[in-house]
Amino acid sequence: MRAAAILGLGSTSRDLQPFQLGNTEWTIGLPTSAGGLEAILVFGGDGTVHRHLRALVHLELPVLVVPAGSGNDFARALGLLRVSDSLALWQKFSVHATAARRVDLGIITPVGPASGITSDPTYFSCAAGVGLDGEIARRANALPRWLRAHGGYALSLPGALLGLQPFALKLETTTQQPIPSGLCRDNHRFVAAIFANTPVYGGGMRIAPKAQMDDGLLDVCVIRDISKLKLLSVFPTVYFGRHLGIREVGYFSISCARVETERPLDIYADGEYVCPTPVEIGLAPGALNVIAP
Repeated sequence: MRAAAILGLGSTSRDLQPFQLGNTEWTIGLPTSAGGLEAILVFGGDGTVHRHLRALVHLELPVLVVPAGSGNDFARALGLLRVSDSLALWQKFSVHATAARRVDLGIITPVGPASGITSDPTYFSCAAGVGLDGEIARRANALPRWLRAHGGYALSLPGALLGLQPFALKLETTTQQPIPSGLCRDNHRFVAAIFANTPVYGGGMRIAPKAQMDDGLLDVCVIRDISKLKLLSVFPTVYFGRHLGIREVGYFSISCARVETERPLDIYADGEYVCPTPVEIGLAPGALNVIAP
């Protein structure tokens, strides 16, 4: 078997040693073509996966994620909670090559204010967000890596709240799926909108507890204007998916929507900066071939 290994920040060739089974020939780094390869292993977290998604989609090879980053929500959503889980799956795949399956990816396309699509789309594996979510991600990225891995998202919340300004949000679906009536009225203001492909993001928060990676839909969680004190008090409920019962929270599913805000706001996906609004956020069904339980 021939395989490639992508080593994210903090990973080295030593992390690859347990995966060197039998007569496997290894290539270190992202290959430019499939070239006889049978699988790609990604050692890292959501950011590492995110930065290589376009190439991984293009190569169409089975991808095994080894959770070795500060945030491992994509691996968690695939049922890979520890490095040992990925190793056990790799041992099975090396023998039988039967553990690969297709999952959806989100896709973000920057849109010009009047002339339509203006630049290349960006894939995301877990979730994309605007508003409070984006500001928290920006602040979390400035933290030391070890701190990001131990509650960096939650630690960044208080600072992000200080400068929080609710915004007007316009969502227009580009398919037949309607947005629930009354959810995004002109007089409503919002603090966050998250478009999720996986149930978890931000280090284990169950922002979209009903999301599935193979249903052809994105689960959307919007938070209307809410007092900062209440938001702080209910924040822990997100880790258990109980925030859906809060009056200011809306939840629905779509396959594609155009997202506009009254002023340009940054879109972050998988914890990485993508672009400002307006954008089109949609889904690429079955775009990624993964090795997963």
